[in-house]
Amino acid sequence: MTRKYTLKRRAEQQAETRRRIVEAAIDLHGSVGPAATTFSLVAERAGVQRHTLYAHFPDERSLLRACSSTHMEANPLPSPESWREIAEPRHRTESALLAIYEWYGRNEGLVASVLRDAEHHPPTREAVETSIGLYFEACQEVLGQGLDGSQRSMLQLALSFFTWRTLVREAGLQPSEAVNAMVGSIHGAA
Repeated sequence: MTRKYTLKRRAEQQAETRRRIVEAAIDLHGSVGPAATTFSLVAERAGVQRHTLYAHFPDERSLLRACSSTHMEANPLPSPESWREIAEPRHRTESALLAIYEWYGRNEGLVASVLRDAEHHPPTREAVETSIGLYFEACQEVLGQGLDGSQRSMLQLALSFFTWRTLVREAGLQPSEAVNAMVGSIHGAA
């Protein structure tokens, strides 16, 4: 009986160590960015030795995947499938952008750091392409039904984090005002 208990306790300790490592890495990704997040920084922030970190994550890509999935589980993007039920394209786009812009507002620091680093850091780019990239492809598919090429281009612009940041943070629009501006640019003035 003691052996079984010991194994269970060890598994719990390993899971806790893994959780601390991932949380430390996510915190660093949001502050210094994934490209500047070294294993030494993660180990220090998590309170573990580097060899312990490597035992859980043998390379940067495995740590990035764990961080991405952990963050997305805790902060899921709104489901594009729920928008299929909205028959009117303008209302469908408005509903989607409001939900996405709300998510951007809650996750701004981390998203900004990750997208910035994705432009020059291949492991971050891969993580973005396999998570957020696939998500926005699904959004384009659901929201782009019946749109012409120009409208699809405006939809792509509207879905961009950088568009949200420009309209809301830099221009000072309320999220609903930013959504209305983008819906008008996609579907024309109401």
